[in-house]
Amino acid sequence: MKARLIVMSMMAAILATTGCAATKPAADAGFPATMDGSSTAVDWPGVYRGVTPCADCEGIETTVTLNSDLTYAVTTRYLGRDAQVFEKQGAFSWDETGGIVRLQGLDDGPSSYRVGENVLFQLDRQGQRITGDLADRYLLTKDRAAPEALVAPRTWRLVELRGKPVKAPADRKAPFLVFAGEGNRVNGFGGCNTFFGGVEYLPGDRIRFSAMGATKMFCPDLEIESAFLEALESADNYTTDGSILKLHKAKMAPLAVFEAGDGASP
Repeated sequence: MKARLIVMSMMAAILATTGCAATKPAADAGFPATMDGSSTAVDWPGVYRGVTPCADCEGIETTVTLNSDLTYAVTTRYLGRDAQVFEKQGAFSWDETGGIVRLQGLDDGPSSYRVGENVLFQLDRQGQRITGDLADRYLLTKDRAAPEALVAPRTWRLVELRGKPVKAPADRKAPFLVFAGEGNRVNGFGGCNTFFGGVEYLPGDRIRFSAMGATKMFCPDLEIESAFLEALESADNYTTDGSILKLHKAKMAPLAVFEAGDGASP
């Protein structure tokens, strides 16, 4: 009888243990488990950028800067509407899990983000994950330092554009591109005007140019310059051996090919 009671007690304990496991809430399947405790587990301070969906414009170009002293800065620009940039600064706090930051004083825009490795996931006004077909677009990626292979040669001279060789007019410099060592910025010369903009370095040799601007000088032939800037805006990955740089879109033929040069211009 005593042995029977011991067996029954052991079975009850096993059932109780498995019952607790079955009813324990599952982790949010939409995010990696390591996001809980991101405040101490990941290198989160930095600048995060992305273009999130917009109901009445082409997208909201958003930059969120998280500082180690628990302050933030947010800039937004509504693409296709106007050039106005909205800025907001303040303090932020972590939630009790250490995985979500809440930006204080943002009553008219997104104020909660789940923090991952080199990424911020924008949350809705209830602090929940955004779902649906556009869910993957509600994220901001962290600025990465420019790869040494792109910065080391001070200048990249444009030699081929959409499969055709590029030759500069005798009275002008050749078009070129320069990657800044810090600040995720690029600048260059299109053949007539100087240009500037932002650049994001993403995993897998992926790249994204954004917010490109240029001076407004008039030249007789702007065809190469226009095609050059269009190629930069279309490119999403690159290859380089240190002396030749190629910008691609997906796995297509190079949009633009450059040769490394020394000095501030070719």
